[in-house]
Amino acid sequence: MPYLPSTPPVQPRPATSDHRRCPIIGHVPTSEPLTLYTADRVRIDAGHLRGPDGLCFVLAHGFTCSWRQPALRRIAGVLNRFGGVVGLDFRGHGGSGGHSTVGDREVLDIEAAVGAARRRGYERVAVAGFSMGGAVAVRHAALHGGVDAVVSVSAPARWYYSGTVPMRRVHWAIERRSGRFAVRVARGTRIAPRGWDPVPKAPHEVAGRIAPVPFLVVHGDADAFFPLEHAHQLYGAARDPRELWVEPSFGHAEAAANPDLITRIGRWTVGAVAARPETAR
Repeated sequence: MPYLPSTPPVQPRPATSDHRRCPIIGHVPTSEPLTLYTADRVRIDAGHLRGPDGLCFVLAHGFTCSWRQPALRRIAGVLNRFGGVVGLDFRGHGGSGGHSTVGDREVLDIEAAVGAARRRGYERVAVAGFSMGGAVAVRHAALHGGVDAVVSVSAPARWYYSGTVPMRRVHWAIERRSGRFAVRVARGTRIAPRGWDPVPKAPHEVAGRIAPVPFLVVHGDADAFFPLEHAHQLYGAARDPRELWVEPSFGHAEAAANPDLITRIGRWTVGAVAARPETAR
């Protein structure tokens, strides 16, 4: 089972460290708390920000993160200018139950969040995912469908990547019992002790199934975890309508997000879903 980080998990940090390391991007609105249940009966902690028009973003965090963290809530605040937002804690994270399967069964968590958005009257739902959340967003759209746009930020294209020092460190964290214990203590993330059986399809293996849903791949040229080859592989495996944004000096996932990038993602999503034929929604 690979490890898909959003923030390094092996060094314990105080609970406020994400607020210091991540950019402050606007007002943090008050959300409606939600308790969702997946098809395999895992309880998912989530929150909803009512937004304008008929569009809702499902915000999918990276590994070891939570929708309740300041960085994610501020990202939600920016996206809320363009539509509603449903943020969720993936299984094994934050207030959710279960154990993390590091990108496999998390597609069911997104499916539950998409359903919650639909029940609240949103006609169009877009999934925006960061790091592991981006990989899950790709796999969900390809395998489950039912969304109107997909955005992956800093997502891996394939499993088991260990070509960078941070990834070699985090493979230890996910694959060793002592590593899983460290992640639980440091970040509160509970990882399933068993590996994948069978190994799920990697994002690049299923990205071609997303079309005709619009797909945006965002990646930084300063990503310390997954180099640009992942973005190019993911983009190359997808079909139109698709776009690739290579962001200069942009690092990894939520911790590197800034107001300009999130605003541009919001605007792209609004335009992308508006361009879809009514019969495709």
